[in-house]
Amino acid sequence: MGAARVAVRGGPQARRSKALPERRRLRRPRVKRLFYNERIARFRIPFLVTFFSNYINLVLIAIVLISGGLLLWPSIRRGGRGGVSAAEATQLINRRNAIVVDVRAADEFAKGHLPSARHVELAELQAKVAQIAKNKSTPVLLVCQTGQRANNAARIVRDAGYAEVHVLEGGINAWQQAGMPVVKQGVAK
Repeated sequence: MGAARVAVRGGPQARRSKALPERRRLRRPRVKRLFYNERIARFRIPFLVTFFSNYINLVLIAIVLISGGLLLWPSIRRGGRGGVSAAEATQLINRRNAIVVDVRAADEFAKGHLPSARHVELAELQAKVAQIAKNKSTPVLLVCQTGQRANNAARIVRDAGYAEVHVLEGGINAWQQAGMPVVKQGVAK
């Protein structure tokens, strides 16, 4: 009987209990983690390093940034104030009673202009800007042949204190291409 007890004590149970402390000693020591889940950090950081070290990816990122900048450049240059289309100009005139100011020369104005447009040449605009509207919150729509002179006039009108200044994008040329009416010598065309 005594031999049976020795066998039980020295059996598989005894070997397992002695082997556990050895396994604990073999584990690597626990270090303080930088991230909550190390597996995510181990996956993302090497992936990002390899992604950004690949020159093709860097070229593609540069192309995206440059093309985005080129698309935004016109609106940045104008200060975020783009021109309005012919349809938007019609809505401004009909719904919000916008004042239409044509800044072209007198002979160009006589060839054709928007209905209810006031003629003020660009050279005279600085002196006559106070006569455009009594209420400076009324929308002002500036028109020229192509839209270039109207952008210069918009700066003058904004500096005079008008809150809402719009430029007809493409000028009278875009207005006519859209099929909108043009008044010529007092007769609508």
